[in-house]
Amino acid sequence: MINSLRTYPARWAAGAVAGLAVLAWLAFGYFGVHTLFVDDVVSEAAPVFDAPAVEAEEASSAPSAEQPAATEAAPTTPPVTEAPAGDPVEATEPEIEAEAVEAAPVTTAAPTVPPTTAPAAPEIVTEAAGDFSGSGRYSTGGQAVVLGNGTGQRFLRFENFETSNGPDLNVYLVNSSTGDVSDFVDLGDLKGNIGEQNYEIPADVDLSVYDTVWVWCVRFGTGFGSAQLTVA
Repeated sequence: MINSLRTYPARWAAGAVAGLAVLAWLAFGYFGVHTLFVDDVVSEAAPVFDAPAVEAEEASSAPSAEQPAATEAAPTTPPVTEAPAGDPVEATEPEIEAEAVEAAPVTTAAPTVPPTTAPAAPEIVTEAAGDFSGSGRYSTGGQAVVLGNGTGQRFLRFENFETSNGPDLNVYLVNSSTGDVSDFVDLGDLKGNIGEQNYEIPADVDLSVYDTVWVWCVRFGTGFGSAQLTVA
């Protein structure tokens, strides 16, 4: 009995340490409370679009710079009438020149190929935009802008962006007609809770359907802020 009483404080201390370890894991590992006090700042430049592909037909229709020189046949000269036998006749000067022309082919220079001009880069325009607002007790601000260049490639860009930080935040494009976040396109992890950042939009996403940007906490199923996109 005395020995068990002596070991009781040690067991209590061990249990307390284990309990504190579990609480610490829940607070920092699962709930991520430390993210509420730490800002992740990013500053991405404007997105870079892929270079437009050059049409194969345009490339094949361009004149070649290495065309062989064209060869023209020498003009045909009339046959020289032979003088009667026994009467030597010296060849006249025009006849000698005609024979020289017939012996040497006439060549013409290859046509001059004009320098090719690279196609102008497509103009980048704003296809849709919207302002962020916070949700519940979370504060969110800035603008969501959809940039495109007419080739089908599009980027969602956050400008002057700032939101409350938290664990497991993602960027969603949500179908607002559902009234919830059951139908969405996940653009990936939020890169930072402060600053400019870019997210490429899949080519098959219809922005007339997925028309709302959400900063969404996946772990706890709650939104930190959203922006309703309006076509420019």
